[in-house]
Parts: sequence; C-alpha cells; structure tokens
Amino acid sequence: MTMPRWIWGAGALGLLLLIFLSNAIVRVPEDRQAIILQFGRPVATVNTYRPNERFGETGAGLVFKWPVAQDVIFVDKRILLLDVPSQTVLSTDQLRLVVNAFATFRITDPVRMYQTVRTEENAKNELTRILTSRLRNELGKQRFATLLSPERAALMDDIKETVNASAQAYGAEIIDVRIKRADLPTGTPLEAAFERMRTARQEEALTIRAQGAKDAQIIRAEADAEAARMYAESFGRDPEFYNFYRAMQAYRSSFQEGNSAVVLSPDNEFLREFRGGR
Repeated sequence: MTMPRWIWGAGALGLLLLIFLSNAIVRVPEDRQAIILQFGRPVATVNTYRPNERFGETGAGLVFKWPVAQDVIFVDKRILLLDVPSQTVLSTDQLRLVVNAFATFRITDPVRMYQTVRTEENAKNELTRILTSRLRNELGKQRFATLLSPERAALMDDIKETVNASAQAYGAEIIDVRIKRADLPTGTPLEAAFERMRTARQEEALTIRAQGAKDAQIIRAEADAEAARMYAESFGRDPEFYNFYRAMQAYRSSFQEGNSAVVLSPDNEFLREFRGGR
C-alpha cells in the first residue's frame, strides 16, 4: 500500500519548517550580549549591558532572526580581566622598578566594539596597548618611594579615569586598575639598590649610637656632679661619716677580688676603720 502524496508533502513541509525554525530562533544566555547582523551590518542588539540591572530581568532568552539574511554574534557581558605584561619603569629619581599590573573591564556598547575592532580579542589587545602606555607614562612621573607606598592607589584611580576616556571609543568601560607586583629588577640594579639601603641603615645606626653616647656622657656628667654635691654636703654635715664612707669604698676597691694580700703595720692609717676609728 503506497502512502498518499499529500502525506509526503506534509512531511517535507514539516522538515523544511523545522530547518527554518532551527536557523531562525537563537537562544541568548544571561551572560552574553547579542548583535543581530543583516548582510554584515548591525541592525539590532539583544541583552545589552545596563547599569544596576537584575539577574533574570534582562533581555536574555529566545530571539528570532531571518535565516540566511541575518546572523547573530555574541559578546561577553561579564567583567573581564586585562593582564598587562611586566614592564620596567624609570622613576624621576632615576631608579628602576619592574611593575606587573592588571585591569578589569566590560563591554558596554557591543555595536561600537564590533564597528571599531570586530572581536573581543581585538578589543583586549587595544586596551592592553593603551593601558601599558599610560602606566609607563604616569608611573615614570613619580618618585621611587611613591611607587612603593599606599599613595599609588590614588595614582591608579587617575590612570583608570584616563584610560576610560580612550576605552569608550571601543565600547568598553575600565572598572579598576591595580598593580599586582612591584619589584626591583634582578641583577646589578637590585644589588645596587640593596647596597644603598644597607648604607643608609648603617649611617642611621651610627647617628643613633653617636646620639646615645652623647646622651650617656651628659647623664654621667650630671650624675657625677650630683654625687660630688652630695659628698660635699655630707662632709660639711658629718665629717666622721664621710671619712667612714670613703674608707669603705677604698676597702671595697682593694679587696674586691677576695684574694688580695696587703702588708701594713697595725697602726697604719689605712686600717684605721678596722681599729674602730682609733
């Protein structure tokens, strides 16, 4: 039994309709922006970035396009990383520093990005070039100490604002710029920097020691003067006690080792206190 021709026709029509729908309906995910191209020219966008938008309330979902005549390309909607290659920066005081920085950005205008650089990869390359040049120029205007201090955070904000002005031409927005690492260059420059730091610390230590010795001499002189004053006052008030005190000091100095031998006559004045002061 042969099938009627209308069944074959309906089946072929259904197959063509399925092929048409599979090429006409495109799913746009939440984390992608879509550009609809008609013969290579942008005619519409779907799920483009909007500030403060809430997840699930964007334009993501199924999108209709005309097969053959129209095409869809996707652009990332998320925050992307821009890793800047390490570069050597010469500070205003002629010291070198190897800086490794990074930035974060997003595509805010996919149509402009497509019209200027076509792809995300090309946009990254252009932004990397601009950021590298700006970093080298701005960091080269600073002193070496500034590049290693917390002050560089404000400098990074200034660089971000400057780069943002250029990034808008590519439909992008720079969110943040930060220095990942800042190291002294290896080899002779590093050793020379360490030697300068060591010499500076040694000079600082010598200055502190000299000041300490000066303060010690002043304190010792003031203490000796105070002791002399007290001795003079005690001698004026009680000469006998002063003589006794001085004799005790002499005995301690003479016999402090514990094995000293002194040969004197019993009536020697040095042994007067041993005889009870007689």
